[in-house]
Amino acid sequence: MRKKSFLLLVVLLFTRQPAADSAIDARAIIREAIDYYRGLSSYSEMTMTIHRPDWERTLSVQAWSSGSKKTLVRVTAPPRDAGNATLVLDDNKVWSFAPRINRVIRIPSSMMSQSWMGSDFSNKDISRTDEIVDQYEHRLVRIDDQEGHKVYVIESIPHEEAAIVWGKEISHIRDDHVELQHQFLDQDMQTVKTLDTLDIQKMGGRLFAVQQRMNMQEKVDEWTEFRVLTLDFDRDIPDYLFTLSNLRNPRE
Repeated sequence: MRKKSFLLLVVLLFTRQPAADSAIDARAIIREAIDYYRGLSSYSEMTMTIHRPDWERTLSVQAWSSGSKKTLVRVTAPPRDAGNATLVLDDNKVWSFAPRINRVIRIPSSMMSQSWMGSDFSNKDISRTDEIVDQYEHRLVRIDDQEGHKVYVIESIPHEEAAIVWGKEISHIRDDHVELQHQFLDQDMQTVKTLDTLDIQKMGGRLFAVQQRMNMQEKVDEWTEFRVLTLDFDRDIPDYLFTLSNLRNPRE
C-alpha cells in the first residue's frame, strides 16, 4: 500500500512540474523576443500601406527607440501627413503631434486602443511597449516544428487589475526570437485582429521580420502592412530626440 502511494506521489510531481517550467519559460521567451526586436537602441525607415476594398494609401515612416521605454515614430510622406508623430516615454506616457493644428496632445490610456493614422494598428501597437511581460500571465501552449525551427505558441492573459482591453493574446515566436504571428482576442475570446509576418530577412546584422501585415478578422480585404527598408541597431541616439520640444520641432 505504501509502495502504491509513493508511486502515485512521484507521478503527480512529474506531471505537475512541466506546467510550472512552461510558465517561466513562456515569460522569458516573450521578454527575449521584445529585447531582440528593439535592441539597446534602433533606427528604422519603413513604409506603411493601409488597404481598403476601394482605396489604398502608403505612408513613409521613421522610428527611433532607446532601451525598452523610449520610442519616437514620425511620418515623413506624403506631404499631407508629413510631420505627424508619436512619442512614448517611461511608464507608457504617450504624446502625439499633429502639424495641421500645431498641437502636442497627451494620449490617455482610454485612447491607446484607437487607430494610429487611420491604420489597423492602434496607438498601443505603435508604441511597442513591454507591458505584456509583467502585466500578463503567460503559458506555453505548445511547441511546433516549422522549417527547421521550433515555434513557441504562447498564451498571454492580462492580470485582472491591468488596464488592458484584450481578453487574451497569442504569440507564435520562433526559436531565434522572430515573432511569426500575434493574435489579439477580445473579452469573449474571439479573434479581433492578427499580425502576420510575411517576410524575414537579415537586416541590421540580425534576422528580422521586415514585412508584417495586420489583418482585421471581420473586415474582408482590410489590412495594414509595414515594410522595413532600413534598420540599424545599437546606434548612438541622442536623448533630445525623445523630448516634447523635438516632437513638435524636429532637430536634424
